[in-house]
Amino acid sequence: MDATPQRSALTRFNPAQPGAAGMKVAATGLLVLMAALFAVTRALEPRYPWLGFVKAFAEAAMVGGLADWFAVTALFRHPLGLPIPHTAIIPRNKDRIGEALANFIRENFLTPSVVARRMRNIDVAGAAGRFLQTPAGEGTRIRAGASRLIADVFESLDDERLGGIVKGAVATRLRKMEVSPLLGHALASAINEDRHVPMLEAAIRWMARALDANEPLIREMVHKKANWVLKLAGLDEKLADAIVDGLRKLTVEMSTDPAHPVRIKVEEALAQLANDLQTRPETRERVETLKEQLLDNRSVSLWLDALWQKGREAIIRAARNPDAVLAGKLGEVMRSMGGTLESDPRIRTAINQFARRAVVGMSASYGSSIVKLVSETIRSWDAGTVTTRLESAVGRDLQYIRINGTIVGGLVGVAIHALDTL
Repeated sequence: MDATPQRSALTRFNPAQPGAAGMKVAATGLLVLMAALFAVTRALEPRYPWLGFVKAFAEAAMVGGLADWFAVTALFRHPLGLPIPHTAIIPRNKDRIGEALANFIRENFLTPSVVARRMRNIDVAGAAGRFLQTPAGEGTRIRAGASRLIADVFESLDDERLGGIVKGAVATRLRKMEVSPLLGHALASAINEDRHVPMLEAAIRWMARALDANEPLIREMVHKKANWVLKLAGLDEKLADAIVDGLRKLTVEMSTDPAHPVRIKVEEALAQLANDLQTRPETRERVETLKEQLLDNRSVSLWLDALWQKGREAIIRAARNPDAVLAGKLGEVMRSMGGTLESDPRIRTAINQFARRAVVGMSASYGSSIVKLVSETIRSWDAGTVTTRLESAVGRDLQYIRINGTIVGGLVGVAIHALDTL
């Protein structure tokens, strides 16, 4: 079994000051020394009158040391275990201290005006830009921690349930979106910029390959449809040759002549389709009906599942090895984004404004909840644990108070004795 003592949840918030125990021994030892010095000088004063000054110093030092010991002890517990009024201040007022601390946080940190004023001095976009531009090997602790968190979250969540949520969200979004105008606009833009030409030429090449692959089928169909006269004269084979050669010639001419009449007709039909998709109610309704049928199709549902699985695996893989991802194209893109965030003042201003408004909005919406959390957390802490941690956190300084009180008390005693003898 591990013999290392378990650290309290409060330990990291109240680390003990080094040397506090030694200073406590020193303060107590000094008080004992003053008591012994007082006893010795009191016994020898009749023989050596000048020891009156030493006696006065020791006597006042004892008083000052005892007074400060009482004051320091009364903060955390009852001196000597006696229930003296107004002692053990911190344990008795733990809840009130928690409320005061929560109110202090709310008034000085979580007020929207204070948050907005502090956020004006924070360059969120610049910090993000510098982080994105950090080369491999630098800032890896933050990156590795964030990556592990992302990977652990995606691996721990219920895959089937989360996948269903994602798929449902995508399907719901598609059902609410009218895709017909978008398709029409995309097709019109492609035609205007001649981006439809490669697709059209690919379709023509596909037609040529399909013709070559199905030539026997075409000849068989012509042979079956021809009457007995054509077959008797052997004209069915010539008719099939003419049809195949004509189709092959058509595909070759369409692929080599951009102004071919059939090709122009196809382009006109595409342009009309783009217009109908955007303006014609009947076409838009047919597209929406087709969209609903596709979304209800089992194959589309399986495709969305597969798409989610690939995306999830890619996110986990990238999160598990962020340096490898950042070393490739994605890394170049992220570094470019970081440079833009640092160099473009308009983007920096927009992002910083968004961040400021988001944080101010969060403080306005959740500030009271945060304050309540602080207050209730302190209220739930054990009074003895809180007292011990606070005393350890400021213990060295408290013992200095006792030492200073002893010395200052002694000096005051000497001064009073000097005035009395004059």
